[in-house]
Amino acid sequence: MRTKLLLFFLIANSMVANASQVDTLKINSTAMKKIIPNLVITPNSYSTSGKKFPVLYLLHGAGNTYKDWATRIPKIKDYADQYNIIIVCPDGKTSWYFDSPIDKEMQYETYITKELVSTIDKEYNTVAQKSGRAITGQSMGGHGSFYLAFKHQDIWGAAGSLSGGVDIRPFPNNWDISKRLGSYSQNPDIWEKNTIINMLYLLNATDLKLIFECGTGDFFYDANKRLHLAMIEKNIPHDYTERPGGHNWDYWTNAIKYQLIFFDTFFQQNK
Repeated sequence: MRTKLLLFFLIANSMVANASQVDTLKINSTAMKKIIPNLVITPNSYSTSGKKFPVLYLLHGAGNTYKDWATRIPKIKDYADQYNIIIVCPDGKTSWYFDSPIDKEMQYETYITKELVSTIDKEYNTVAQKSGRAITGQSMGGHGSFYLAFKHQDIWGAAGSLSGGVDIRPFPNNWDISKRLGSYSQNPDIWEKNTIINMLYLLNATDLKLIFECGTGDFFYDANKRLHLAMIEKNIPHDYTERPGGHNWDYWTNAIKYQLIFFDTFFQQNK
C-alpha cells in the first residue's frame, strides 16, 4: 500500500511540475483609463529554461471574455506546453479591437499594440520582435487579429483568423459595431475603412504570414470566401481552409489545432 501511495504522489507531483502556468495580468491602460485583465499562459519549461519564448496573442469573440479560450478549450494550456509558447488572451469586451472614434473607453487598438505588447515583453521572457509574435482569434477576435496585424506589421510576423468577421458591412446592427464606429448610414466611410476586406492594400506579401478559415455553415462564410478570392486576385500568399461547421466552439476547438501548427512552423523557421 505504501508503495502504491508513493507512486501516486510521485505521478501527481510530476503532473504539477509539467503543467503550464495560468496567470491573470492586470494592466492599467493609459489610453482608456481603466484596468484591463489578460490571461497569460506560460509553458511548463518557462521557469526552468531561462530562454526566451515566442508569444501567441489569442483574441476572443463578441460576448466572450479573456477567460473563454482557456475555459472552453482547456487543451489550450497543453498547447502552450507542446509548442513552448506563451499565450496571451486580452479582454476586449465588444470593442472589435478598434480605436473607437466615438467612445474613449474603447481604444483597444492602442491598448494592445502599445500597452499590452510592451508590458508582456517587459514582464516575461519573450522573443521581443515580430519573428516571435503571432496573433489570431475567433469571430470578432478573427476580425481583430487581422485588423491589428494588417495595420501593425512591425509588431506581428504571422496572423490568423477563425470564423472571423472579415467584412462587417453586412451586419450594421449586430454585436455593438455601431457603438464603436457610429451607424453605417451616418458613417459609411469609417465602416469601409475599418473592414478587413478593404484593408488588403496595406499588405506587403513578404511581411506577414497569413492563415484563416471558416465553416461552410457559418454566417461569416461568404465574407471569408470573398476575402480568400480577393487575396488570390492580389497575389497575397495565405493558407485558407473551409470545412463543414458552424460558428461555435466545437468548430474552433478543431480549427485552432491547425493554426498552432502553422504558427509553430513560423516560429521555428525564424529562430
